[in-house]
Amino acid sequence: MEEKIIKIKAFLAKFFRKHELQEDEDIFALGFVNSLFAMQLVMFLEKEFGIVIDNKDLDLNNFRTIKAIVAFVDHKLNLAS
Repeated sequence: MEEKIIKIKAFLAKFFRKHELQEDEDIFALGFVNSLFAMQLVMFLEKEFGIVIDNKDLDLNNFRTIKAIVAFVDHKLNLAS
């Protein structure tokens, strides 16, 4: 889990350059998120963790915080195994 947090934080840091994101901080509430960022995040997660994110998975709550993203990735990995 810690490895996933590190990878996700590193990816997000490219977009939140002047802000050190905390694991439970709502990235949507910060106002930095746009549709391009959302697609880049989905593509990163699919490539990095070998998962497929379906339209039904595109619930903001799956991507709201680093902790939520990790839980979502873990869930998708568990479904695949």
